[in-house]
Amino acid sequence: MKKVLQAWLADNTVTVDNKTDKILILKSRGTLNLDDVIDEMLKQDTGLRIETLRHSIDLFLRILMDLILNGYSVNTGLFRAVAQLTGVVEGGVWNKEKNSIYVSLTQDKALREAILETAVEILGEKPDILYILETQDIKTGRRDGTATAGRILKVLGNMLKKAGDDPAVGITLTNDKGVVTTLEDDMLDTNTSKLLSILIPADLPTGEYTLTVTTQFSTGRYLLKEPRSVSTTIWIGGKPSGGGGEEERPGEL
Repeated sequence: MKKVLQAWLADNTVTVDNKTDKILILKSRGTLNLDDVIDEMLKQDTGLRIETLRHSIDLFLRILMDLILNGYSVNTGLFRAVAQLTGVVEGGVWNKEKNSIYVSLTQDKALREAILETAVEILGEKPDILYILETQDIKTGRRDGTATAGRILKVLGNMLKKAGDDPAVGITLTNDKGVVTTLEDDMLDTNTSKLLSILIPADLPTGEYTLTVTTQFSTGRYLLKEPRSVSTTIWIGGKPSGGGGEEERPGEL
């Protein structure tokens, strides 16, 4: 299958003084699940029944998970997976409230070689893209996705301004257990298209969170009829050592 990534040109909001430099924002082609992958496999005319394919994939994933969570570093050819332990251990005792297990995924040889064969098609400029370019922890100055509880985090991007009265509009932080924390209005300082300054709640435990911005903001006269969202990963209390592999790029919504 020919591999092509499509992308839009967008202003680089980090370099304020340079009005001409651009970045590329990936055009999303949607989200697929395991059933969709199996459908694509069936198109290859493997001769295998769908039940056989599903059993093989389920077995592979289950064995892979067991090996990783028993301390093995597993190279699949597509990616390497290894478990990492995060948080400060107090009194030599593991505490699930303060410590966590994090699985790091990094691209492996097969994926690196496929990337070299992937074409990028630039679609031109699209100024109304909603995206998060990066975050900055004001306490540390770091722009690597880390954040500090009780301190300001800058979120840079485009079309980010919180606007609209739909119940879904707002800024949330979701931990790895799916618990959602919604930021109150007084926790949002700067609220513009290019920049949000938010206060990270002081009582949030250390760990990985999904920061989601949902808004009806539009550059036109009227707000969008339906809200749209964009998300990025942040780490409160520090990014896991070696975690996450390649740096995530902003996506188009």
